[in-house]
Amino acid sequence: MSKMSREEQSATNPDELAKQVERTREELGRTVAALVGKTDVKARARAKAAEVREQAGLKAEEVRTKAAEAAHRVQEKVPATVKDKASEAAGQARVKAGQAGHLLEQRTPEPVRRKAAEGAVAVRGNRTVVLSAAAGAAVVWWAYRRRKS
Repeated sequence: MSKMSREEQSATNPDELAKQVERTREELGRTVAALVGKTDVKARARAKAAEVREQAGLKAEEVRTKAAEAAHRVQEKVPATVKDKASEAAGQARVKAGQAGHLLEQRTPEPVRRKAAEGAVAVRGNRTVVLSAAAGAAVVWWAYRRRKS
């Protein structure tokens, strides 16, 4: 709180005194609010975290933009013949994968397909158990390999 001037200290009538008291209360309220703000560690930590989050988001956006620009520059430098061949190879790979899937489906006996589908449903329903068993098998295999070495 600041020191009051001589005129403010000597209020001559009740109205002036009431105004002086109101000004003092407002000033005291601002001072208390400032002190509370400085001592509220949680609020300050949240504000700092929000600031850091915002900065990280801006930096991530900047990195994404630079990466996209670099990818675009690299793509521009690749000759059209290479792009065409890559596109053609990807198309051929998709066709061959589709053919292999159809061939596998045609040659697999119905009881085997039915059992495979049932097994897939069982695995999806018990993922935790299956993953735990796989992890256990991996640990046993790893221990066995270490012992042999």
